[in-house]
Amino acid sequence: MLAKVYTAALLGLQSKIVEVEVDIQKGIHKFNIVGLADKAIQESKERVTAAIKNSNSDFISRRITVNLAPADLPKSGPTYDLPIAVGIILASNQVTYDASKTLFVGELALGGSVRRLQGMIAIADAAKHHGFTALFVPYENANEASLIQGLDIFPVQNFDQLVTHLMYGDVIEKHYVSHETLNHNEEYAYDLKHVRGQSHAKRALEIAAAGGHNVLLTGTPGSGKTLLAKTLPSFLPMMTLHESLEVTRVHSVVGLVTDTKPLVSQRPFRSPHHTTSEVALVGGGTYPRPGEISLAHRGVLFLDEFPEYSRAALEALRQPIEDEIVTVSRATGSLQFPANFMLIAAMNPCKCGWYGDDDRECTCSMLEYQRYQKRISGPILDRIDLQVQVHKVKYDKLLKNSNEGESSRIVRKRVQEARNKQNKRYQAINITANAELPQKHIASYIPLDQASISLLRNAVDKLQLSARSYFRIIKVSRTIADIQGDEKVQQHHLAEALSYRMLNES
Repeated sequence: MLAKVYTAALLGLQSKIVEVEVDIQKGIHKFNIVGLADKAIQESKERVTAAIKNSNSDFISRRITVNLAPADLPKSGPTYDLPIAVGIILASNQVTYDASKTLFVGELALGGSVRRLQGMIAIADAAKHHGFTALFVPYENANEASLIQGLDIFPVQNFDQLVTHLMYGDVIEKHYVSHETLNHNEEYAYDLKHVRGQSHAKRALEIAAAGGHNVLLTGTPGSGKTLLAKTLPSFLPMMTLHESLEVTRVHSVVGLVTDTKPLVSQRPFRSPHHTTSEVALVGGGTYPRPGEISLAHRGVLFLDEFPEYSRAALEALRQPIEDEIVTVSRATGSLQFPANFMLIAAMNPCKCGWYGDDDRECTCSMLEYQRYQKRISGPILDRIDLQVQVHKVKYDKLLKNSNEGESSRIVRKRVQEARNKQNKRYQAINITANAELPQKHIASYIPLDQASISLLRNAVDKLQLSARSYFRIIKVSRTIADIQGDEKVQQHHLAEALSYRMLNES
């Protein structure tokens, strides 16, 4: 007897529909799984056998062949336990059920309970895209699967419950949760009002947040670089539902969402240690997974002690910063992960950390200072729009400055207003921030008057700016104009944007 059920294979952030064919024939008991299945799937034979026997169903001791099609698609993980078990029950005529529009996913425990999986939002999206109407998922994945609307989601606690439902119906209730219910607006741990002084750095971070620009903070130990960076998510624009679903898909694949918080509603803030490898940073592995830069998609990637990262890891950032995607190539094909993030880097000015400090003397030679600075290559610096010196706030000034500065809520209001202008301006080309504006559109969307062009030309000659720096300065000046409510970019906007390039070009 032959039975067909359907499941899904997770490949990067996408899912492919897999047909599970189960054939049961007379003969000596043998249980084979074919179709490019890895070791984890081969081991599912033992889990499926035990789960069926321990769930008040009969496991037929005959010749069982399971084919996972298409055969050329690599398959891994325990996703296939539940569909294989359902196929065996159908093929042995213990249950009659039309599974042509139904998808089954889940890992089985030996006792028959169904365990949660990673990447459920991608699986549900694939099911909807291919015309399936029902999706049976582990109970703990039900909220996440419900993020994709237009499917009947059935949360399964154990295999016996599922078999009873397939036989009689209405045992498992359809699951539905609105996006509003799943949206958790949590308080931020860091607020801009708690940062004393640092008006110049705060201004730079506001510009970065308003336009989606990259920032480098340079200063001595204890000057407040890390604290400033950690406040950034608190005044970034709120994520749209579309952005939340994008981020949730990435986080789901690596197991960072839970049943209680299946929707990522706050912009990510990722801060990997400087010993992080290139693969961990950009993504990859035998079965490619997103790296830190993809986990920071639509949010912030904070790299503290920037020069201490390996040269390979830093240089690997170049292409994702420009293209906003990461391409991981393997012999079996290529996968792409999103990487539209804001880079916030922080570093000391030298190896000892005290170059330029008023109170402590730097112990580095000029050669050591230059060598430390050169750990950050020119092409990487070229991609950082705002390069800011963070000076240590004097102790007596900290005591006198008892009045709190602007809160993140107030700054976020200005940032959101600036982003709204950008959304409206770039609606025709489907981008949301000045930093994303392609070079070919700059002349038409950010026209400059003759005086501004003259100022920029002089700066290019004097500072020996690259073409990339030239266009990034124009985009930063557009953001400054948006914050100030000016319709056109003027000389003083360009002058401020240029001031954030002096660190690179001096």
